[in-house]
Order: sequence, then C-alpha cells, then structure tokens
Amino acid sequence: MSKVASDRMFDFHHADDVNVVAFHLPDEMDALEFDRLNASVREMLDGQATHRWIVDLNDVQYMGSAVLGLMVNMRQDIKSARGRLVLCGLSPRLVSIFRNCCLERLFTIVKTREEALLRV
Repeated sequence: MSKVASDRMFDFHHADDVNVVAFHLPDEMDALEFDRLNASVREMLDGQATHRWIVDLNDVQYMGSAVLGLMVNMRQDIKSARGRLVLCGLSPRLVSIFRNCCLERLFTIVKTREEALLRV
C-alpha cells in the first residue's frame, strides 16, 4: 500500500513500511507557518511512529531553533514508539548546525536517500 501527501513545506510518501518525508523549508519561518508545520508533522506521525522513517533534507538550507526542536520531538516520538529514523541530504550548512547543537549524536545521518533506505 502506498500513501502520498503533500504540504507546502513537505512531501510525504509511505510505501513498504517506510515513511519518507522530504522537507522544503524556507530559511525563515514566522510563528504561524511554524505552528502549521508542527501540526502537520504531528498529524503525519499520528499512529505511524512505529514505522521506519526517512527525513530527506535536500531542499533545506537552514533550520532555526524551533524547527530543530521539532526534529528532536519527531525523533523522540518515533523512538518512543520503537520506530527508526534516518536523516539524509543535509547540506554542509545543516551539518554544521547539527554539529554545533550536538544533534549529530541523536540522529543517524547519511548522505543519500538510498543510503538511508539501507540504514532504516
């Protein structure tokens, strides 16, 4: 079974027990946009956190603290439900942000979606 959903800030695809979320986030986001993104991510995770997840960040150049917090919360929800999460496609700037915030210790990070499929 395959399920596809799209939002202005992400595309979601579910097939073969793997959820793939490709974020398309602007460098800056106001509070209303963030609240909408947060609600959409919560809805997407609802009842599916036990699955395997890939978050593709190829189209993201920057994440502020609110979005980093959302990523940590997403990881925690998936981990608590015994699901698995792998991030891929981080730009050098995002890698630096994750390192500076010590988030590379929390997440499994690989370069490509193909690598992520092997690790999830």
